[in-house]
Parts: sequence; structure tokens; C-alpha cells
Amino acid sequence: MKLYLSGVNATGKIPESFGHLTSLRRLRIASCNLSGFIPKPLWNLTNIDVLDLAYNHLEGPISDFFRFGKISWLLLRNNNFDGQIEFLSFSRWMQLELLDCSFNFLTGPIPSNEFYSESLFTVSLKQNQLQGPIPKSLLNQQRLQFLVFSRNNLSGQIDSTVCNLTSLQVLNLGSNNLEGTIPLCFGEMSELQALDLSNNSLSGAINTTFSIGNQLASLKSLEVLNLSHNHLVGCIPKGKQFDTFENSSYQGNDGLRGLPLSKDCGGNEGVPQATTPYGLDQEEEERDLSIISWQAVFMGYGCGLVIGLSIIYIMLLTQYPTWFSRMDVELEHKILTRTKKHKKRH
Repeated sequence: MKLYLSGVNATGKIPESFGHLTSLRRLRIASCNLSGFIPKPLWNLTNIDVLDLAYNHLEGPISDFFRFGKISWLLLRNNNFDGQIEFLSFSRWMQLELLDCSFNFLTGPIPSNEFYSESLFTVSLKQNQLQGPIPKSLLNQQRLQFLVFSRNNLSGQIDSTVCNLTSLQVLNLGSNNLEGTIPLCFGEMSELQALDLSNNSLSGAINTTFSIGNQLASLKSLEVLNLSHNHLVGCIPKGKQFDTFENSSYQGNDGLRGLPLSKDCGGNEGVPQATTPYGLDQEEEERDLSIISWQAVFMGYGCGLVIGLSIIYIMLLTQYPTWFSRMDVELEHKILTRTKKHKKRH
């Protein structure tokens, strides 16, 4: 039995009468402007397989959801649920496929108990108040394709166990308190399409991590990269998809050099500087070109400069740069696209 009411502007609480539908397998009441706590009769629906309560104003401890022991899809994003997620460590969750609890008020650590689901493909806990390290047990889910933990308070290092996720397409750990080096084996994750490690305290040499012999070619699927605002050093790899990433992917790392950043990488790596046809070295040519460019700016593009500075000023006031917003949207789009494909099967 299925009940789909998503998008209906119901307002108010979830009707207690739903609790009488004991044979209900799938309940979708997302985006219905619902509020309040989950009514007690609803916990009697122990046969629920798919539960979608996303985009409402529901509240209460998330730990109560352990009662739905047969659930495979649990979507609670954009609500006001709180508490810890220790229920994930229960063995009865072995059939879980999709867990999305983003944009709530969840606290505490991610359970470190052994947890395994043969079919888990999406875990999104974005923008909560989770703390502590990312447990190794979660990084052993072989079918995992989307792992999104951004905008929490996670700490510790990124364990190299993450590279066991050979099917992973999106990894978003941005805006946490992660530290240490980026695992060298990242270059072996050939299915990875979007990687966001921005706004952490990661360190180490990027050229070591992302260029291990011919492994750079194995990252040919990578479309979105954000390593900004860490403590990375070294030369940005060249060639293939790395030539497509913009300055925003690397900014905020004072030790990084090479294109698309303005800091040259050649001289420090023992590569001769290019010589111009007129016998000027690269530095002199850049200085002359800079003078010519500024003359052109003052002569013909003064108005454009004013407009550009105004835009930058507005961006600083908003404290949310558009490039970061675009990165966020691209990551969300990839997850939602794949999720929709899975929904069609249900």
C-alpha cells in the first residue's frame, strides 16, 4: 500500500489517523508545510519501506526513527529534527539504501559501531551539528555513490579507507574541521565526479596527491573540484580535467602555485623559465605586459573597473561568494539527478 501526498499544502500536524494504515509500505508527504512532532500512532507503521518527510517543519528526536526497522529510504531533509543518530548502528538497518537528514539540528558523533548495508548508495547529513571523526565502518560501504557531510563540525583525518569506495561519485566534506593530509589513494577513485574538501585544515602537497605516475588520467570523470581555504602546498597538476578548474577551486591555499593561480610554478620546480622572441625573460615580459594592460584599462575601461569593484563589494557584503554557491548547486544537482533515477524504480 502506498500513500503519496507530496506538495499538498496541508499545514498543521501529521494526522494520527495515518497510524491505522498498518499495511502501508510507502509514505511520501514531503513539502506539505507540516509541523510539530511525529504522532505516536505513526510509529505503528512498522512495515514502512519508503518514508519521505522532507521539506516540512517537523521536529523531535531523530532517534525515534529506529522503530522503522524495515526502512530502505529515509528522507528527512529540511526539517527541525534534533538529537543523535545512534540508531544507525542497529543491525536492523542492513537494508538501508538512501539516508538524507540534511539541514536539521542533529548533534553528536556519527556512530562508530560496525555498520554495513549491501545496498546503501546515498548518505547526506549536510548542515547539521555533527562532531567527531568519520568512522571507518561508514567508509566500507562498497556501493556508496554519494557521501555528503559538509557544514558540520567533523574533525580528525580523512582515513584512507575512503578509497575503498570504488563507486563513489560525489564526496563533499567541505566546511568542517578536518585536518591532516589528503589520502594519496584519491587519485585511484576513477568514478569520482565531484570532490569538495574546502574550508578545512587539510595540509600536504597537492602535486603528490593528485599526480601518482599516470593516475591523473584515472580521474578523467572529475567535473567539480573545490580544495579552497586549506593549507595545501605544491604545484597544481596540469593536463586533462585539471585544466578546466577555475581559480576558485584552489584559492585560500597560500602554498599552492601554478595555473590557474597567478603564482608561477616553473622556477621553483626546476623548470626553465620561458624566453620571449625578443630576448626578454618571462618576468620582464610579464611586467611590460602588465604596464601595457593597465594603460589600456585607464584609457578605455575605467567604467568597467568601477562596475567590477562594485560587484566585488556586494559579494563581500553577502559573505557568500557566488562561486561557492555555484559549487554547492552543482553538487546538489548531481545528487538529486541520481536520486530521481532511483526513485523511478520505486
